[in-house]
Amino acid sequence: MTQPILSEGERRAWVDRGYLHLEGFVSAEACAVLRERMAELLESFDPSGLGTVFSTDDQRHAQDRYFLDSGDRIRFFFEALALDDRGCLTVEKARSINKVGHALHDLDPVFDAFSRQPTLATLAHDLGLAQPLLLQSMYIFKQPGIGGEVTCHQDSAFLHTEPLSCIGFWFALEDATLENGCLFVEPGGHRRPLACRFRRDGYTTRMEQLDPAPLPTEGLVPLEAKTGDLIVLHGQLPHRSAANRSPRSRQAYTLHLIDGTASYSADNWLQRAADKPLRGFV
Repeated sequence: MTQPILSEGERRAWVDRGYLHLEGFVSAEACAVLRERMAELLESFDPSGLGTVFSTDDQRHAQDRYFLDSGDRIRFFFEALALDDRGCLTVEKARSINKVGHALHDLDPVFDAFSRQPTLATLAHDLGLAQPLLLQSMYIFKQPGIGGEVTCHQDSAFLHTEPLSCIGFWFALEDATLENGCLFVEPGGHRRPLACRFRRDGYTTRMEQLDPAPLPTEGLVPLEAKTGDLIVLHGQLPHRSAANRSPRSRQAYTLHLIDGTASYSADNWLQRAADKPLRGFV
């Protein structure tokens, strides 16, 4: 039987707070490998003809086929401030990207190896996932000077299962501080009901309000993190990050997991082709 990773205190903290901050979970060297691999992917990316901006505040990007067809592909999404009114880059290509998603963990060998390391499989079981499946991956840049805000949200609103089972793994690939846009969370907020659901019908999407109580905008706790730290987020936990107006980037890699014993909602925005089913850690 695999030795658990989480202590009893950490398990209690997970239940009570809905998040964990696991310091030094991966090495600085492992973080550097992901940063270097992403630099290679960026170098080969041709941005001509694309203008899809990612924003959690403005959901117009969700109408783009480029976005909605990215569940089983590797695609690049721009920062809003990186494009002018004509859709032309205002900064160099390497500084223009908001994030890359959403199947790095399946399609790139470097990210696959990182995402399926045995310690993560053990951690997923420690957190209560009976049949953990890797659903989504994102490389987030939080670019210096133009890195966009991520408004307060619950991951399960976008990655919904019945019963709810989504868990997020957020790896700091660089130091995350108050100045460059660290995460903010509401401790214990995972006990809230889902405030809304982001639903898809073909290539049309809508945000459906489920609970009249708005998600908090004040009083959230900052989670400053060092390179190699892992922050684990319950799918119902409200969290956000501020814009980055500092001269330093805040790169991170995220994985979202669901339980294979749960039913993945057919109207989730993220869908995969029938010949590209979700995989676990093996």
